[in-house]
Amino acid sequence: MTTSRTLPLVVADEVSDAIASGTGVVALESTIISHGLPSESSADTARQIEDAVRRQGAVPATVALVDGTIRIGLDDDALVRIAEDADVVKASIRDLGVVMSQGLMGATTVAATSYLAHVAGIRVFATGGLGGVHRDAQQTWDESADLGALATVPVTVVCAGVKSILDVAATLERLETLSVTVLGYGTDTFPGFYVRDTGISVPWRVDTPAGVADIIRRRESIGLRQGVVVANPIHAAEEMERGLHQATLDSGLAEVRRRGITGKDVTPFLLGWFHERTDGVSLAANVALVLSNATLAAQISTA
Repeated sequence: MTTSRTLPLVVADEVSDAIASGTGVVALESTIISHGLPSESSADTARQIEDAVRRQGAVPATVALVDGTIRIGLDDDALVRIAEDADVVKASIRDLGVVMSQGLMGATTVAATSYLAHVAGIRVFATGGLGGVHRDAQQTWDESADLGALATVPVTVVCAGVKSILDVAATLERLETLSVTVLGYGTDTFPGFYVRDTGISVPWRVDTPAGVADIIRRRESIGLRQGVVVANPIHAAEEMERGLHQATLDSGLAEVRRRGITGKDVTPFLLGWFHERTDGVSLAANVALVLSNATLAAQISTA
């Protein structure tokens, strides 16, 4: 492990060496390990995600806070603790100082991972689905911090679109307002996490990792500070059946309202609801899309 001389980061030697040499590096979030997947399988899935990055010639850098220390790249002991410890907190950007001060275990969200990846010098980040504007946000003002991070952090985020539990159209409107570039990878329509097509057009389509890499380089050449979203649809064979998806979503949203669940607790509850109510179909889709995104992010990073 290498401790930064100027920042309170501990960077794994493999990651530090890759950054210094210009080898492709892909940041990976840890919230998916601790809050997005069943704890009994999440450590194994995290290892599969890292392996998907390595197979493309890039280096994975899973980001988390371990006993209050920011870690860029986790050893296996730390990965297992993030996956299995019951007291791991979900850490967005606003929470980082508190988690550091109190010496807690923190799983980083898309927003926090993007920010810390940028601080560490990593340009590409792979996740599952992006956060966004929640349904009924006109009453609740509930909007993911992911959007604010994308507006200010120049990191490219490879995702399977926006989580389908959110207001997809409103999220794309906000991304446009925030000047965040949205690219459909091999698609003309924006994907919706478990499903390939939300019916909403993407502003730009790119069909190769080299094409995405060229866009990143040209943006950097003129100093743009916003992020880039690369929307990579789940493979057709792994997509959830539309009727099952809609029925599960409707019942989950009804349960959220019944229980009065709000804020950052909504997304993990609904993901858990999908996992419980679809007999493993949504879990298989979730793992498949994350592996696909990690593979593509590695290809972009090496390009």
